Amino acid sequence: MRAVIIHAPRDLRVEPYEICDPGPRQVKVRVGAGGICGSDLHYYQHGGFGTVRIREPMVLGHEVAGTVVAAGSAVTGIKPGDRIAINPSNPCLSCKFCREGAHHHCLDMRFYGSAMRFPHVQGAFREEIVIEEHQAFPVGDISLGEAAFAEPLSVCLHAVNRAGSLLGKRVLVTGCGPIGCLTILAARHAGAGEIVATDIAAATLAKARQVGADRALDAGDRDALSTYAADKGYFDVAFECSGNAQALNTALQAVRAGGTIVQIGLAGGEIPIPINMAVAKEILLKGTFRFDAEFGFAVALLSRRAVDVSPLLTATLPLERAVEAFELAADRSRAMKVQLSFAG
Repeated sequence: MRAVIIHAPRDLRVEPYEICDPGPRQVKVRVGAGGICGSDLHYYQHGGFGTVRIREPMVLGHEVAGTVVAAGSAVTGIKPGDRIAINPSNPCLSCKFCREGAHHHCLDMRFYGSAMRFPHVQGAFREEIVIEEHQAFPVGDISLGEAAFAEPLSVCLHAVNRAGSLLGKRVLVTGCGPIGCLTILAARHAGAGEIVATDIAAATLAKARQVGADRALDAGDRDALSTYAADKGYFDVAFECSGNAQALNTALQAVRAGGTIVQIGLAGGEIPIPINMAVAKEILLKGTFRFDAEFGFAVALLSRRAVDVSPLLTATLPLERAVEAFELAADRSRAMKVQLSFAG
């Protein structure tokens, strides 16, 4: 079968890739749809991010859904023909964090399409993949393209959980790419009373309004944003989704004294924090990393269409056009979320 393999920056190839039979507690899946994530783009454009670099050819992709074609002898909850979303996390289940139930902090995590360890953890942009039974989550009557949103939606649901109750709260979302827009959907589902979004791209701001932001403001419009900074801030909670230092500064100014900022977006390197402002306003700054139990919740929300992710899917291109798909996904003026189709 074939897979999407990165060899070096801008050197992305669709090549043959070997596959084995499933073990007793594994299932073989025919991948149907896979979403291109920001980390995939970092590997494609730059060969990595921060200190993480590609050191060997690596299959990309971790936002995937497909159909089970074979199941191991000890598998009980999944059968051939089941349509599933694939959780790309494969924790060790034995380290101190796994024993505490914080599987996303596993000390020996194998997360699909990651060069953080060597040998790299190969990704899921393949026509077929063998996974552990616990990674398979059956989906309802939705498309596999919608099901492939389970992973990024899980990231946003975890971030919302980190913020605490949003019921009736005033929420700011800075950066409205796929994660920002999914955060808007997750925050609204959690009961946010008002959501204001900021970004620098007109097309992205329009999409933020479409998925439920009450206002969407150009991040460069300092006059509009300054009104939210008056009297020690306006918002109860901010989700910073861009990894941009100026956006974090905006959030610190606009969040009210005693409010919370959840940092979702990651920069290529470290970003400075105006610590004096954070201290003086007693702001609670929280990190958020991947997800854990939220994956099953994301699948449930998508399966019953409690959140509608369809406005975020810009295009679906066949596997053979993977390079074109990555180029489109990198163009924020034209694309929100681009997916690959692996159907033969």
